[in-house]
Amino acid sequence: MGMGSDAAAVLLPFSTATTTSPRFCGTAVSHRRIFSDVAEDVTVSVDGQSFLLHKFPLVSRCGRVRKMVVDSKDPDLLKLELVNVPGGAFAFELAAKFCYGSNFEITTANVAHLRCVAEYLEMTEDYQEENLIFRTETYLNEIVLKNLDKSLEVLCKCDGLDPVVEEVGLVDRCADAIAVNASKEQLVSGLAHLECDVGSAKLRMHCQDWWVEDLSALRIDHYRCVIAAMRRNGVRPESIGTSITHYAQTSLKGVERRHVWDSGPFVGDSQRMIVETLIDLLATENITTVTLSFLFGMLRMAIEVDASLDCRIEVEKRIGLQLEMASLDDLLIPSTQTSDSMFDVDTVHRILVNFLQRIDEDSSGELSPCGYDSDGLKSPSHSSVLKVGRLMDGYLAEVAPDPYLKLQKFMALIELLPDYARIVDDGLYRAIDIYLKAHPSLTESECKKLCKLIDCQKLSQDASSHAAQNDRLPIQMVVRVLYFEQLRLKSSFSGGGSGCVGIGGGLGADGSFSQRFVCSSSGVPSSCVSPQRDNYASLRRENRELKLEISRMRVRLTELEREQGLMKQQGRMRGGGGDGAGGGRPGEQGRAFLASLSRGFGRITMFGVGGPAAADRRRKKSGRSSQCSDGKARRRQKASFAYD
Repeated sequence: MGMGSDAAAVLLPFSTATTTSPRFCGTAVSHRRIFSDVAEDVTVSVDGQSFLLHKFPLVSRCGRVRKMVVDSKDPDLLKLELVNVPGGAFAFELAAKFCYGSNFEITTANVAHLRCVAEYLEMTEDYQEENLIFRTETYLNEIVLKNLDKSLEVLCKCDGLDPVVEEVGLVDRCADAIAVNASKEQLVSGLAHLECDVGSAKLRMHCQDWWVEDLSALRIDHYRCVIAAMRRNGVRPESIGTSITHYAQTSLKGVERRHVWDSGPFVGDSQRMIVETLIDLLATENITTVTLSFLFGMLRMAIEVDASLDCRIEVEKRIGLQLEMASLDDLLIPSTQTSDSMFDVDTVHRILVNFLQRIDEDSSGELSPCGYDSDGLKSPSHSSVLKVGRLMDGYLAEVAPDPYLKLQKFMALIELLPDYARIVDDGLYRAIDIYLKAHPSLTESECKKLCKLIDCQKLSQDASSHAAQNDRLPIQMVVRVLYFEQLRLKSSFSGGGSGCVGIGGGLGADGSFSQRFVCSSSGVPSSCVSPQRDNYASLRRENRELKLEISRMRVRLTELEREQGLMKQQGRMRGGGGDGAGGGRPGEQGRAFLASLSRGFGRITMFGVGGPAAADRRRKKSGRSSQCSDGKARRRQKASFAYD
């Protein structure tokens, strides 16, 4: 690297690049004649490397070297030390060769180093005409900044030249040149390849932005300058969104996912800076052309690298604006907290809050001047809420088996959605049933509190039948289900005919309820189809029998509760202090009555399509019933049933 004592060696050409670039050979002959027989008189140290040079060619072009020699006041100064030289020894050697008049090429690979070291050495026109600053500026303006590819290459070479490269404005100039040339290329390419599809009246743009991939080689702060310049110069938003996506995929592909059990610190400050910068770009430049999957990916990455809370909140807001388009897999974000649940429920909760805020804003905008909603349930906002309601029911069912999921967080997600977000509560019932099965240690009061979130009037027939036989539910929930199912039967008998229940379902292999929806021709889940008129009589009789069976069950439950109280009192008198055999939930005898009642209730068909065999059984039963005594019939008619 160092220059030898023979000055002629310094004058060798530095490179043999293209002949179109300017060559610096103006005073090569005079320097060779003057210094060929003169020994070196100064040693310049740069980054630990020494250069044996002559004072005269250096002080004639470098203002900094001249000042150092003058300030030393030593005519026999033998050594100079330069610190923080931009570009290091490589850049200084190029500048020294220029001072000696050596022939070498200015190229896109070295122009950034030459411009910065010239600024550092103060090689201005004050010391000699057409000095190095002038030569590098000429090359930049006439060759580099007029070409997108060359501007991008020079910008890539600016790494390690801080802070001088910022002082001379080279980064901003290259960024603006890239943006301007990219905009021009898009305009020219769009006009050249613009095709009009007459059938669909759509315009198709057949131009590929080759620079999208090349921008991924930039340093993140330089990349940010380029994107900001592109926004100012009108580059297509779709191209900017594609570029940001590609940059994230390229620069963050080495980030490994942490597991819940990994408690060590995450090493990756550069990745954290990239994530935070890209998210900040989305906000400051108002970029809305990125996909929802990319936003979820950035959110997961922000969690992985422990990005700032502001960055995470920004991504969550953007996801909340289009949550109805998300999938269940998008929401299943693993938790990185060792003491928390398996999934990041808090993040999903905040996303849902942002979504509901957007719905409130949209709903207020949809109100008519008279102050009422003119679209009603057909509005786009309501459709989005229904989609999110189904999405959240699926999410709740997925996170419910987590034994570390706290009841408060689980209930908070359920309570957040409004009532009209669910046409039926079968999905919610299934999620709660899974949670109860995975958390057997819940107290009776906690089970009651959780089950109150289910609207029993929105359960389908199969869901109600499953709930009536579900040992995991509190007894109050079971009675409530049977009560509303009884009201639904009454409504169908009275000829009201257009109620809604619904739907099919069944008992899964694990004992949990699995739902399947049946929709009417109107597209809304339908629950209540009027039975045939010839089946009304048999349905009424079965209804009366069901009332009697429920009444007997209630009497027996009252007796069981009384026995339970007596057993508790006897246990306290004996000093046992425990609940005894009657502690906890109501006994197995009460459950047996409920199961018997559910089996009898399940035999009632809401659709009146039992087939010929079912019709025969009803006719036989009707014949047997007609032979009963009048007194028994009067007792059945007087039997009544009421719920608390």
